[in-house]
Amino acid sequence: MNEDIISNLKEALSVSPGNIPLRLQLAGMLLNANKKEEAEKHFIYVLGKQPENEKAKLGLAKLYFKQEDFSTATVILEDIADTTTNTEVLLLYTKLLIKENALSEAKKYYRKALDIIPNLQDEELDHIFRVASGNTKDEEDFLSELEESMENFAEKPTISFKDVGGLADVKEEINIKIIQPLKHADLYKAYGKKTGGGILLYGPPGCGKTHLARATAGEINAQFFVVGINDILEMWIGESEKSLHKAFETARYNAPCVLFFDEVDALGASRSDMKQSAGRHLINQFLSEMDGVNDSNDGVLILAATNAPWHLDAAFRRPGRFDRIIFVKPPDMEARKAILPILLKGKPLQEINYKEVAKASADFSGADLQAVVDVAVEEKLRESFKTGIPEPIGTKDLLVAIKKVKPSTKEWFTSARNYALYANESGLYDDILDYLKIKK
Repeated sequence: MNEDIISNLKEALSVSPGNIPLRLQLAGMLLNANKKEEAEKHFIYVLGKQPENEKAKLGLAKLYFKQEDFSTATVILEDIADTTTNTEVLLLYTKLLIKENALSEAKKYYRKALDIIPNLQDEELDHIFRVASGNTKDEEDFLSELEESMENFAEKPTISFKDVGGLADVKEEINIKIIQPLKHADLYKAYGKKTGGGILLYGPPGCGKTHLARATAGEINAQFFVVGINDILEMWIGESEKSLHKAFETARYNAPCVLFFDEVDALGASRSDMKQSAGRHLINQFLSEMDGVNDSNDGVLILAATNAPWHLDAAFRRPGRFDRIIFVKPPDMEARKAILPILLKGKPLQEINYKEVAKASADFSGADLQAVVDVAVEEKLRESFKTGIPEPIGTKDLLVAIKKVKPSTKEWFTSARNYALYANESGLYDDILDYLKIKK
C-alpha cells in the first residue's frame, strides 16, 4: 500500500517538481519506508529552496537520528529549538541533547514542550525525567545522580581493534555478537532480536581483556562505562545494590554503549560459597539488571573480565546473560610479533627482528611484553644519560630484557589446569585443555 502511495507521489512530483508540500509528503513517506537516501535528497532539495522550512529540518533531523548521526541532527535543530512551538521538534531535540549528555539542557526543552501541551506524554522521556509523578525534587535528584554516574563511569575510547595485537578469534566473536548487531540493527529487529547481550572474557592476567573491551567500544564509536569493585561495593547493606542499579541505568540512557565490569567475579561470586546474605542480594540484583526485568537493556553491550571464571555464580551463564564465554589466551608467536611494534611505537628504534624477539618470549602475556619494553627502555635511558642523545632500542636490548622478566601466565595455568580437569561443567574449560594440549 505504501509503495503505491510513494509511486503516486513520485508521479505527481514529476508533473509539479516545485510543489514543496508534495515533496515533503513524499520525503516523509520515504523516511517511514526506511528509504533514507531518497528521503535525504528531497529534504535537502526543500532546504535549498526554503532554508528556514521547519518541516524539512525536522524530517532531515529525524533521518540523521535514525542513522545515529546525533551531532548533525543536533546542529540542524538547534537554530529553531528556541523559537519553535512544534512539540515534535522539541521532543526530538530533547532526545538529541540526552545523547550528547547535556541533561540540564534537555530538561529545559522538555519542559518547554510540556508548557505548550500540558498533557503531552512521551514514555521514554517521562521515564528519564520522572516528571510524570510531578515531584520536581525527585527529578532534579535523579538528573544530578545520573550526571554524577556519567562522570564516574564514562570514557570515550580512542583505540579500536587495529590497536589490539592478535586475538583474531576473540575479535571475531565480539564482532558477531556485538558489532554487527549495531551495524545492522534493522535486520535484527526484523527477526525480533534485540541488540546487546553479554560476553565474559576470561584468562590469565595481562592478556588484554580490558584493552580489548575498550577497543570494542572504539570500534562502534560508543560510550564506554567501566565498573570496578570500588564503584559498587559499599559498607552499608542495600547501598551496593543501588550503586549497581545506577551503573546499569547510566548505560541504558546512553545506549548504544559498552558496559564493562572488571574483575566481575568479585561482584558475582558463587552464592553457594557465601555465608552472608548481603552478597547474595547483590548477585540477585546483578542478575535482575542483566535480565532487564524492569528496564530494557536493548543496545547495552555488557562485557566482563575475570581471571577466575570458576568463582562466578553459575546463573550468570544462562542465555541472555553472559551467553558467550571466551578464553583470552596468552598471545601466540604471531600475536607477539603484532603486539611488540604497538608497544614500541614512538620510541627510538634500530631495525628489530620481531620474529626473533617473539620466539624468545613464549608464554609472555601482553603485560609481560610491556614489562620487557619498559626494562629495555630503562637500560637505554641509562646509556642516554651519559651521551645526552636518545639511544635507539635494538633486538639485542629486547632479548636481554626478556631474560629479566618472568612470564606471569604460568602460575595462572597451574590453577586453571585443575579446574579444567576436575570441574569442567559442560566442557566450559575445554579451551584451557586445548591450549595446554591435554587430552579430554
